[in-house]
Amino acid sequence: MSFKVAERRIWDATTTLEALGAAEVALWHWEPEADRLRINGAARALGLSPLAPECSSAAFRALALPQDRAQAEELLRVREAGAEIVVRLRMRSGGVCIWRGVWLEEGLRAAGVIAPEVKFAASGKDELTGLLDRRSFIARARERLTHDGVHELVVADLDRLRRLNEALGHERADLVLAALGSRLAAAFPEGSILGRIGEDEFAVLCEPKGYEPAELLRSALEQPLRIAGFDIHPTLTIGAVSAEGGEDAPEAAELVRRAELAVEAAAANGRGSAAAYGRSMETDGLSRLALEADLRGAIGRGEIVPYFQPVVRLSTGALSGFEALARWIHPRRGLLPPDEFLPLIEEMGLMAELGEHMMRSAGKQLAAWRSSHPAVGALTVSVNLSTGEIDRPGLVHDVAQVLAENGLPRGALKLEVTESDIMRDPERAAVILKALREAGAGLALDDFGTGFSSLSYLTRLPFDTLKIDRYFVRTMGGNAGSAKIVRSVVKLGQDLDLEVVAEGVENAEMASALQKLGCDYGQGFGYAPALSPQEAEVYLNEAYVDGAAPVKARG
Repeated sequence: MSFKVAERRIWDATTTLEALGAAEVALWHWEPEADRLRINGAARALGLSPLAPECSSAAFRALALPQDRAQAEELLRVREAGAEIVVRLRMRSGGVCIWRGVWLEEGLRAAGVIAPEVKFAASGKDELTGLLDRRSFIARARERLTHDGVHELVVADLDRLRRLNEALGHERADLVLAALGSRLAAAFPEGSILGRIGEDEFAVLCEPKGYEPAELLRSALEQPLRIAGFDIHPTLTIGAVSAEGGEDAPEAAELVRRAELAVEAAAANGRGSAAAYGRSMETDGLSRLALEADLRGAIGRGEIVPYFQPVVRLSTGALSGFEALARWIHPRRGLLPPDEFLPLIEEMGLMAELGEHMMRSAGKQLAAWRSSHPAVGALTVSVNLSTGEIDRPGLVHDVAQVLAENGLPRGALKLEVTESDIMRDPERAAVILKALREAGAGLALDDFGTGFSSLSYLTRLPFDTLKIDRYFVRTMGGNAGSAKIVRSVVKLGQDLDLEVVAEGVENAEMASALQKLGCDYGQGFGYAPALSPQEAEVYLNEAYVDGAAPVKARG
């Protein structure tokens, strides 16, 4: 056998795959026209075995964690020949991988290499917080799990980090993350393993003895901060999972994956929630994929409709108006709450379409109520502007058109805007808000008190209403900090001649406390949840017959 023949055989397909497997590396090849992604190499070690040797783009998206869906789309997006790809992806059945590659032949195909993030990491410490980075956290956790006993892993996701970055800028937001890292290090006993395992994720592995790790973490990190003159009130979404240590202990990376699944489940219940891992969470990826397919065209088919939550004047109990909230009446699954589909609508770029649909539907319904119930007087309806919708071309025209077509007076249609949308470009926001006000819309600043903004813009922007975030209203009875924030916002509204609406009113005790502070309006489950148009009309009739909207004695 000649040397050249032997050399060729050394690198046959089998040997190549063996080398890739030994290095925990895989090769990928993506053909958009054929909707085919091929993977060869260490698929199992990288958590990609469900996709190997080839899969569709839908299967690839389903395996990526939902919060990394945008990165998965970025990998699949067709680009010009020679364009480089670098994507960090977390997969449901594995750890964090870096996908590197290049587009070939003008968008016909792309190819590259996949490797664990640890192959690219140079340090065991997170530079910003001084905590362990993801790679080192998993390595230390793997070693700890060999010890007998009950271990608990808690992962906490900092809510609204994107809004924080938009409002403060990345440098100031980094100061917040650094401060939270210091608090975490000071809160847990010696021997606990602490890490920052993602941009907005902190993790703790410990043996809980005499304390509840999730509660300790929350109490340590959810304390107010003041950064560069801004008051920050962090909230966390928490996932937890327990495991027995020893020979049969689960792999550390798998335990982290389970805790992150629990974080996703908790996020479905709203900001500041917590959840423990359960097997039922494993089916969420396929469920989300099916939901995405059903969501396309749902707005046009009339499946997504406004439900109406009453807004009540606290001093008299009189019904003042409604807030229109999106609900999806799914043809097979029935009524779906917003947390199950709004994140998907945002990922699919349908928020502007939904916003216009909600505004037109709510305006039409309000006009019908005003026409059939002359006694309703100054009844209003509020509609939320989604993130970025304030910059939507045609927004001002649409508002004027809705008011004109339905014969609604100025201020009858209220638009609720978030602080992050304002702070992204306050000067541009001022121009647009002034135009909306001139077109006849009322303007409310939503979730006020979450602390990512300066108060100075309030004197320059044409708001007529402040809405206090439900978190502070819900916790003001047992949290002195929340109570102070509620009092401050009410007083600020009075000083600036702005109406103040408290969200999250759950019972008569809360309503009474808010009224004593001088708060103008309240809404929440204490009065009613979001109601279908038919249920809202019944509520409207009863409220005007009785002269007041009823409120629960206790939540």
